[in-house]
Amino acid sequence: MAERKNNHYEIATFAGGCFWCMVQPFDTQPGIEKVVSGYIGGTTENPTYEEVRAGITGHTEAVQITYDPTIFPYEQLVEIYWQQIDPTDAEGQFRSRGSSYRTVIFYHSEEQRKIAEQSKQALIESDRFSKPIVTTIEPATTFYLAEEYHQDYYQKNPDQYAVFKEESGRAPFIRENWKSIVPAKK
Repeated sequence: MAERKNNHYEIATFAGGCFWCMVQPFDTQPGIEKVVSGYIGGTTENPTYEEVRAGITGHTEAVQITYDPTIFPYEQLVEIYWQQIDPTDAEGQFRSRGSSYRTVIFYHSEEQRKIAEQSKQALIESDRFSKPIVTTIEPATTFYLAEEYHQDYYQKNPDQYAVFKEESGRAPFIRENWKSIVPAKK
């Protein structure tokens, strides 16, 4: 658990394909209180995994991060986020296909929106990718916690997680497109 320097934690929410692969990169950083998997952006209350996966609720798989911005600022969270996804794929992520696996930065404040927009613009201007950046930036809506068996999947099922991350194409994509996947610690 992060050492608490103040009484003010903030929330960040990112969708980047299968949420199993989106927890570990954030969970291991200093100042992160918790990372949970869930669903956001749809119209059905308390959706199930099967409903979301079928594309009938409008929700997207996402992770919600509770963090201490004095230890790990939002800018660094956004930087890690970009380095976990293919921001040019509007149809899902790697082998996880469909709108429930799209890439979205869900902002919780005007400051988060501005940081996300600036970061996206910097990525566009970097010419790192030859295709357009299609990741959207949207206001956060109700976040529904995913079923317990989805929480901390990388810790509960380390072997299956490693195989999934590799065989889905995510790990090779990260290795090919991002030389350093963790920003320097402050």
